[in-house]
Amino acid sequence: MAMRKIVHINEDKCDGCGLCVPSCAEGAIKIIDGKAKLLSENLCDGLGACLGECPQGAIEITERDADEFDEAAVKIHLGKEGKTMSNSHEQHQHGHHHGGGCPGSRMMEINREEKQQASASVSSDDIEVKIKPQLSQWPVQLMLVPQNAPYFEGADLLITADCVPFAYPNYHLDLLKGKKVVVGCPKLDDIQYYIEKLTGIVKTNNINSITVAFMEVPCCGGIVRAAEQAIADSGKNIPLNKVRISINGEAQKLNF
Repeated sequence: MAMRKIVHINEDKCDGCGLCVPSCAEGAIKIIDGKAKLLSENLCDGLGACLGECPQGAIEITERDADEFDEAAVKIHLGKEGKTMSNSHEQHQHGHHHGGGCPGSRMMEINREEKQQASASVSSDDIEVKIKPQLSQWPVQLMLVPQNAPYFEGADLLITADCVPFAYPNYHLDLLKGKKVVVGCPKLDDIQYYIEKLTGIVKTNNINSITVAFMEVPCCGGIVRAAEQAIADSGKNIPLNKVRISINGEAQKLNF
C-alpha cells in the first residue's frame, strides 16, 4: 500500500455509457451491472486518461492509500483479455496525455429533413439512382454510445456487426432506414461487455424492436447471442429480428 493518486468512480453519477472503458489503456475499468467499476487498484496508474471521457463527471482522481500500480499485473490482465498494452500508457508516463474527451464521440442526433439530405449517386449503364444516407445519430460504436441517449427512447434498434455495411450494398435503405444503430465486432471485442451495455440500453429505454445484422461467418454469431441475452436479462419482451449477410452480399432474414 502507498499514498498515491488513483481513479475514483461515483456510481451515483455513472450512467454506464462506457466511454471511459476504451480510454483506459490498462483495462482497469469495466462496465458491471450497468456501472463503471475499477477492477483492481494495481491496474490503475492514476494518470486519469479516462477523466475527460465521462459526460456525467462521475470520475475523478483522488489521493489515498492504495495498492501500487503494477505494470506486470496489467500485462497479465490484458493478456487474459487477448489484448496488449498500447503505447498510450507509455505516452501518459512521459507526460503526453492532454486529457479531455474526443469531440468525434460527442452524442448528437442528425436531422434528415428532405431539404438537407445529402445523397450519393450510383450509376450503371444508363440508370442512375440517388441513395440518401439514413444515419440519424452519432456515435454508432457500441462502446461509445451512452446507454441513456435520448434517441434510443421509442426507437427501433439495429445492432450491426461491423463488417455488414461493407458486405451488404443495400444496408442504408433495407436495414438502417428508420432505426437507431449500434455497431460492434463480436470477435475482437468483449462479448460480456456487449451484453451488459445492450442490457443497459434495453432496460433504460422503451425499445420498440431490435434487429441484429450479422455476417455468415461463425465468429459473428456472438453478436446475436449478445442481443438475445440482453433482451433476456432486461426482463422485457421485445421482438428480435435476425438478418444474416453472406460474404457475397446477400441477405437472409431469419425467424428462429
